[in-house]
Amino acid sequence: MSQTASMSLLLSLSLLPALISPILAQTWTNCNPLNQTNCPSDTALGISNATYNFVTSSAGSTWNTTNGNLVYGTQGAEFTINKKGDAPTIQSNFYIFFGEVEVWMKAAPGQGVVSTIVLESDDLDEIDLEIIGSNTTHIENNYYGKGNTTDEAAKAKWYPTTGAPQDSFHNYTTRWTNETLEWYVDGSIVRTLAYADAVGGKNYPQTPMNVRIGVWAAGDPSNNNYTVKWAGGEIDYSKGPYKMYVQSARITDYSTGAEYKYGDKTGTWQSIDIVA
Repeated sequence: MSQTASMSLLLSLSLLPALISPILAQTWTNCNPLNQTNCPSDTALGISNATYNFVTSSAGSTWNTTNGNLVYGTQGAEFTINKKGDAPTIQSNFYIFFGEVEVWMKAAPGQGVVSTIVLESDDLDEIDLEIIGSNTTHIENNYYGKGNTTDEAAKAKWYPTTGAPQDSFHNYTTRWTNETLEWYVDGSIVRTLAYADAVGGKNYPQTPMNVRIGVWAAGDPSNNNYTVKWAGGEIDYSKGPYKMYVQSARITDYSTGAEYKYGDKTGTWQSIDIVA
């Protein structure tokens, strides 16, 4: 299928109400403070411009590695899918309460392979960037409030890229405040979401988030048909390995506390207590 036809298919699929953004398969919460009263406080980053250079050092104790092992080399952290079940991901041990996340990444190629940068909160607020391995011309960004997957077509947006994201490194940046959410590619803004435009703030991501970077086989035949089609088709593991690279990440926390704690079960940004 041509790239144009493939893109048309993807855009058509985004209009299907049955299609939940498959990135949800990669996200979770250990304790949802909107449903439970004993959730622990979130450790805050609490500083500006925390920089992680994966060319010169490993993820270390600042990040947890899940669903696979990383290799570090001249291109940075290498995330590899070799076989069914591989979904190497790093997750920060800290949270930010509004801030900036900047990642230099080369996406993995391959049909059915999806490279992701995700911000996720304990109550399932979510900010996504997704790059499909067989799509060399467009990337997708998305958001959720409290895990609400309704109105999917309005939330997920596709944007053209300058050069194939699988062939070279690009800068992907998210800037997030209590008023606006902005996505940038190589320094150029591609999308702005205002708080009021997310159902009057109801679906606006607004609670402390950790950062997750990884790659997964959305095209695995065990996934539902919509997910496989969204990912460009079934993955062929025999054509792997499929590799995503991350050179560096720079993260700024706009708040300066030591911990963030939910003050009630509303899930609003005003309800978050900043613990010094």
